[in-house]
Amino acid sequence: MVALARVCCVESASVGLTSHVDCLSLSAVLHGNNLLVFGGTGIPFGENNGNDVHVCNVQYKRWNLLNCRGKKPNKIYGQAMVIINGYLYVFGGTTGYLYSTDLHRLDLTAREWTHLKPNNTPSDLPQERYRHELAHDRQRIYILGGGTSWTSYPMDKIHAYNLETNNWEEINTKAHEKIGYPAARRCHSCVQVKHEVFICGGYNGEQILSDLWKINLQTFQWTKLPAIMPEPAYFHCAAVTPAGCMYVHGGVVNMSGNRRTGSLYKVWLVVPSLLELTWEKLLKSFPHLAQLSTLQLLSLGLTHSLVQRLK
Repeated sequence: MVALARVCCVESASVGLTSHVDCLSLSAVLHGNNLLVFGGTGIPFGENNGNDVHVCNVQYKRWNLLNCRGKKPNKIYGQAMVIINGYLYVFGGTTGYLYSTDLHRLDLTAREWTHLKPNNTPSDLPQERYRHELAHDRQRIYILGGGTSWTSYPMDKIHAYNLETNNWEEINTKAHEKIGYPAARRCHSCVQVKHEVFICGGYNGEQILSDLWKINLQTFQWTKLPAIMPEPAYFHCAAVTPAGCMYVHGGVVNMSGNRRTGSLYKVWLVVPSLLELTWEKLLKSFPHLAQLSTLQLLSLGLTHSLVQRLK
């Protein structure tokens, strides 16, 4: 599984996008070779929001606007989204003035939006929020963290939307036996590898975080991992490769929010295979491999799949 978390900025000129894309606090997810981008805001925040779905084919590096039917979500930013069985689910976000608990679904085949109306009473709905993250197990969508400009939500209990019953449920998670639960946070990053979900960094209104936690969606057990971010950050983004290596990029690194970083670093979330370790060593030892032709690479003994990865 390749999970792509929040993207803070998209430089449209570099990929040939001619139409306007709001570039802050949008959400993005990779679906096959297509990167789906939704929402976002310009500066000043909340004054230039979006609610279109833009699609970038990452193989051909071309952008297109996805023309959709139905009533779109409001123009928002800071929302989160996942794709399950051909449907794009979008939850939460803010207009810059109001925070949302809305849940929308986009049928990617019919290209039609639906505003879902869960069976819960208003008091049983999740709190309104933005800058949260989502995970799923194909039956439920789980909300991790988030908050508003003045609060961050804890992780001891998480809300889950049941796709079969159309109900929000509240799930008690299990604390780490020695240090308890992850700190409440918003503006963190999140990736998923099978039934395990990893969150790192973020902000709780008082502290910029650098920790890395894992929750198992089968047991709901929290585990704190020994790795920490080289620099505490929030508003950063993360993605994980099919082999289980997480890459973290960018973010804000000071409390006043005016110092950003362009750093890129990685951490293995699983034990890498011998193939992955060998491949990393090969690329490090011979950085100009990508300049060779396909025939030259095959003659060196690389398989077709490795040549495809390189190209």
